Amino acid sequence: MDVILHLSDPHFGTELPEVTQALIELTYQEQPNLTIISGDITQRARTKQFTAAKAFTEALQSKTKVVIAGNHDIPLFNLPMRLFWPYYNYQKTFGENLEPVFESDTLLVVTVKTTRRYRHVNGELSVTQIDRVCRLLQQGKPSQLRIVVAHHPLFVNNMVDEDNVVKGRDRAIFQWAKAGADLILGGHIHLPFIIPLHQKIDELTYPLWVIQAGPAVSERMRWNAGNSVNIIRYQESSDEPRHCKVEQWDYHDQQSGFLCVAKETLKLSLATL
Repeated sequence: MDVILHLSDPHFGTELPEVTQALIELTYQEQPNLTIISGDITQRARTKQFTAAKAFTEALQSKTKVVIAGNHDIPLFNLPMRLFWPYYNYQKTFGENLEPVFESDTLLVVTVKTTRRYRHVNGELSVTQIDRVCRLLQQGKPSQLRIVVAHHPLFVNNMVDEDNVVKGRDRAIFQWAKAGADLILGGHIHLPFIIPLHQKIDELTYPLWVIQAGPAVSERMRWNAGNSVNIIRYQESSDEPRHCKVEQWDYHDQQSGFLCVAKETLKLSLATL
């Protein structure tokens, strides 16, 4: 069985040490074979913050990590850096590739960069990026759980967050669903939830799920959401319909650790589209 840890928005520079340590301990407990971090690794894209974030990711007990940048990982106040070398500190820490891909016999993870140097908060998807993700999804194997990762959300569950939806999302949703995407993971708005897009959009005939993660270890929390991460479990089987299980794990002060607070089984499309 594949065990995937999905976390987002750790915002190093605002991290809570006790929560950070508890999340590291959770990885020793659950032993994820893949960790996905969907952006806003740092608070202000400073070298010291990236150094702390790197130490944290290396401490996670996970065989593989897939990391993408968020809008906070581009300098805000250092205008020359933002204009000419926006991802310099990020790439120095996590590698040159801003849209990494991970593939195994049972998983296909395609990331897409929604941040732009000319946008302070909001995200954007170009036609070229959408088509690239489609091509990679179409090359996937029937046995694979096919995941797209973006920092900005493609769908939200609260009208107040509509302004945070990534530009270009309508084209992306329809094309990625047709190309075989199962899950779209994201962050940015610091709220955990799961949305079945095929139940929200009448024209969508393929099962496609949006899974958002809350702030993993940061003090920058919204409302009563608190610190949380997701764990996705997937096992390819010929004996039952395709599905995966998603668990929400929240940090609790009294236990000084992360506890599973919700579980949901997501029905997926047929293996061959």
